[in-house]
Amino acid sequence: MVRWVFGYGSLVWRPDIEHDEAVPARIVGWARRFWQSSTDHRGVPGAPGRVATLVPEPRGQVIGRAYRIPESVLDQTLARLDHRERGGYAREILPLLPLDGDGAFAEGLVYRATPDNPNWAGPAPIRQIARQVLASVGPSGPNPEYLLRLHEALAAWDAVDDHLDAIVREMEAIRSGRA
Repeated sequence: MVRWVFGYGSLVWRPDIEHDEAVPARIVGWARRFWQSSTDHRGVPGAPGRVATLVPEPRGQVIGRAYRIPESVLDQTLARLDHRERGGYAREILPLLPLDGDGAFAEGLVYRATPDNPNWAGPAPIRQIARQVLASVGPSGPNPEYLLRLHEALAAWDAVDDHLDAIVREMEAIRSGRA
């Protein structure tokens, strides 16, 4: 039974799930992209935000945080995550690797949005994504907070995510009037 959950979006900086261990981790063969609309957390119907999903990338890797869930609360934690990720995410099991080093230490449950879900936004120019993020707010808060808090958490590990970095730079340029 899988007892690890891998977070690569808000779970990196807002782990509102019970866990007995949290470690920086990575998955390989994937890239984080802000190609999923959010109408239930970081946006609303008619004004969706943009949140992260995973897309296949043969030479890619995604850095996030892995949480070991106590067996005593596993079922209720997964039910809570299923509800939280109901806006188009499906469960997938992937090998988890340490942040530094080789060899998987566990299999982890990952929630990933796919192009066949109704909230799929897909690729867009960075400027368009940044403008959408800046204009969006939902029940979980402002969409920019989601990206900036994730960016800060990854920076603390010296982790680079070119897609996220480009969006954050564009958001800063728009806010400062340079774009």
